[in-house]
Amino acid sequence: MGPDGAPGPAVPWRKVLWERQPFPDNYVDQRFLEELRRNEGIRQYRYWAVVKEAGFVGQQLSCVAIFITLWLYMEQSLLPPETLLWSSLICALLGYGLHQALTSRVESCGEPRTHLADLQSAAIFLSFTFGFSPVLKTLTESVSTDTVYAMSALMLLAHLVSFPYAQPSPPGSLSLNAALFASVCLASRLPGALHTFAMLSCALLVFALWPCLLQTLRENAPVHFTGVCMGVCIGGIVGLGSQTLGGAVLLTLALASVTLLCPFLLVRLQRHKDNIHGPWDEAEIREDLSRFLH
Repeated sequence: MGPDGAPGPAVPWRKVLWERQPFPDNYVDQRFLEELRRNEGIRQYRYWAVVKEAGFVGQQLSCVAIFITLWLYMEQSLLPPETLLWSSLICALLGYGLHQALTSRVESCGEPRTHLADLQSAAIFLSFTFGFSPVLKTLTESVSTDTVYAMSALMLLAHLVSFPYAQPSPPGSLSLNAALFASVCLASRLPGALHTFAMLSCALLVFALWPCLLQTLRENAPVHFTGVCMGVCIGGIVGLGSQTLGGAVLLTLALASVTLLCPFLLVRLQRHKDNIHGPWDEAEIREDLSRFLH
């Protein structure tokens, strides 16, 4: 029988393009599905491993809540700017010492960054921030308070969405700029220039330096990473609860969804994943072509 079912000698079909054959262009024989492969190279997730990685997302959400809590305390004159500055300085020194202790073994093989260079960078930032604090304090005077709050909420949301959770050291430029923009907007609504300086210094500590330290902790001390994330989440809930009970409840629900419910759904729905591979896939060049780049 021929390819069209008419009487005649059987013509074997060959998978070639350069030879004219008495078959339609879309013809395949019964061997076509023999090369079918399902879920090739799929990664199997474990629930508690996913929960552990989702802790980074939860703690970042809690960091935003802690920053908002500190701003509320300063806006209500319950937290002096001097206290926040000294607390930020102590936390920065402790974090810097911990970071140096964790990375000293890794940097021993390469060229380490000197303490003098770190001190110069910190001094330059603090000097410029302190000098421009009066300007930043009056930056949004012509903008209504509701607009400032809306922009701050939008920028903090953009910070959380664009944050590079897989490799947060250093933080992404979009994420960091969005957080600093929100910090400037909120700090401009505080009573004085010193309040603005203290708030921006705290913002740098929370949104720029803390993710780097936490990433170092995740790589070099994974045993303590989960405990630190849980402590930050609890601190965010307690801090926000001291200002608004409804905010603390919403934060608790958000953290439970991100760290417990979403990993459960990921692991549960993974069993329904069905990726098929076969001869219909696009061709992949597996040869090393780097020699042609020189």
